Amino acid sequence: MQLLDGKKISEQLLEEIKADVEKLRSGNKKIPHLAVILVGNNPASETYVGSKIKTCERIGFKSTLIHLPDTIEEAVLLQKIEELNKDSDIDGFIVQSPLPKHISDEKVINAISPAKDVDGFHPENLGRMALNMPAFLPATPYGVITLLDRYDIPTAGKHCVVIGRSHIVGLPVSLLMMRNSKPGNCTVTVCHSKTVDLKSYTLQADILIVATGQTESVTADMVKEGAVVVDVGISRVPDDTKKSGFRLAGDVKFDEVAPKCSYITPVPGGVGPMTIASLLKNTLEGVKRKTA
Repeated sequence: MQLLDGKKISEQLLEEIKADVEKLRSGNKKIPHLAVILVGNNPASETYVGSKIKTCERIGFKSTLIHLPDTIEEAVLLQKIEELNKDSDIDGFIVQSPLPKHISDEKVINAISPAKDVDGFHPENLGRMALNMPAFLPATPYGVITLLDRYDIPTAGKHCVVIGRSHIVGLPVSLLMMRNSKPGNCTVTVCHSKTVDLKSYTLQADILIVATGQTESVTADMVKEGAVVVDVGISRVPDDTKKSGFRLAGDVKFDEVAPKCSYITPVPGGVGPMTIASLLKNTLEGVKRKTA
């Protein structure tokens, strides 16, 4: 068993991005500028956004944090998005989720210009991705395929089973794994909450990608020997042995599944770090497209 070390690979990616930024700076070219809209005071969101801003500073990006109250009217938020769409200095921006219940996620996603949608959620980017055309890829699925690529894991002709069909992870990663590209060219099965006899499908998987949000729901009896397992989930589990009172766990029961795998992502330190690196790679790509 070998770990798919997302922390190590994300560090490699960030160093590569930093080197590209230095080349832009030395050539007196535009420095990538990422903006983040944060609505409300969700502690997890604040921590995640803070990490993005710090990483921007580290690799030489410009960054702007726009922190808005959770009472903001939907129309006012949409107006702020339009301002960022028109701001030529902003190369990409995201609206951090979750949003307050009175704001439509769909309206927000559709309001972001596809050319600045570095989260890769806009229908135009998703459609272009499905057709294997140039597009911003959703950050987490982008991180997954980059991880598979950096470890040179064969995917062509393999059976990839994806558990979960969300627009953020499950749906886009299934499309990426079946595209005529590398990584890709898999035969893909997508399972979800309505799938009957889930285990019968997961036992067929050469590559199993789990994004259910159900803590440690995938157990050893569901995984075949030698499978590659990518665990996208992360949640807090009570643990009296930890000073914090909890530990972080994924959607896969790591301790019992890992011995059966050829490769597996740890939680934390697997897909998570790859998501931020992929977001910043998208932002850099946005600058390159404008200057090409």
